[in-house]
Amino acid sequence: MALIYSDETEWASLSPEQREEIYGRYGALSRAAEEAGVMAGGNELAPTRDATTVRVRADETLVTDGPYAEVKEALGGYFLFECGTIHEALDWAARIPAAEHGAIEVRPVHVNPAEVQL
Repeated sequence: MALIYSDETEWASLSPEQREEIYGRYGALSRAAEEAGVMAGGNELAPTRDATTVRVRADETLVTDGPYAEVKEALGGYFLFECGTIHEALDWAARIPAAEHGAIEVRPVHVNPAEVQL
C-alpha cells in the first residue's frame, strides 16, 4: 500500500489549471498500473478538516472533530498495488505525483492465508 502524504495548504494554493494537470497525472498512473496488472485500488481522501476521530476509553466512545494529530503533511490518499516485490512497489510509489512535493509511505498489507482464493 502506498500512503500519500502532502501539505494540504500547498494543494489549496494551486490554480485550477495546476490541479487539472496533476489530476491528469494521477489518472495516467492509475491507467498504467491497471494495464500492468498491479492496481488493486486507491482513492483521494477528503481534507483533514472533514475528518472525525473515534477513541474508546474505559468503554466510553469519544468522538472528536478533526484528525488524530496536527501535522504539516497529512494523509491525502492511497494506492493499493499488488506487486511481487517491495522493489516493484517502490518503483510504482515513485511514480505518484505527490512524491515530488510530499512523501509516499509504502507498507506491505498482511493477508490472511485462509482468505486467499487460488
